[in-house]
Amino acid sequence: MAAVFLYAAYTKLREPWLVFAMSIDAYRLLPEWAVLVLGRALPWLELAIGLMLLAGLAMRYISVAAAAVLGTFFVTMLVSFGKGAGIDCGCFGLGEALTVKTLLGDGALLASALVLAFLTIRKPGDSPRVS
Repeated sequence: MAAVFLYAAYTKLREPWLVFAMSIDAYRLLPEWAVLVLGRALPWLELAIGLMLLAGLAMRYISVAAAAVLGTFFVTMLVSFGKGAGIDCGCFGLGEALTVKTLLGDGALLASALVLAFLTIRKPGDSPRVS
């Protein structure tokens, strides 16, 4: 999970921030000011999450943050795909079209993040209840 966030941050930070902001704007879901804020801030948030996951710091909180970020991405992509938007997903820089394959990959990442969050939120010694 750390590698995914670090790679996503890397692909966005190596380009001018406006390039990523244009990918966000293509979704047509946010006002211009929010697009500009996300274009600048989101790659740094991804970098911070990736580094903290890699270091194992505050795993209860960072795993939930990772799942929340991926959940937001996934829902946004799902809505746009449902509307028939033929855009780049913006996940790992330019050139990755929003397709069923992209949705399946991001859905798998979201499922992994949810499992990680569940495992880190559980207290040691807790066991799942079987009815």
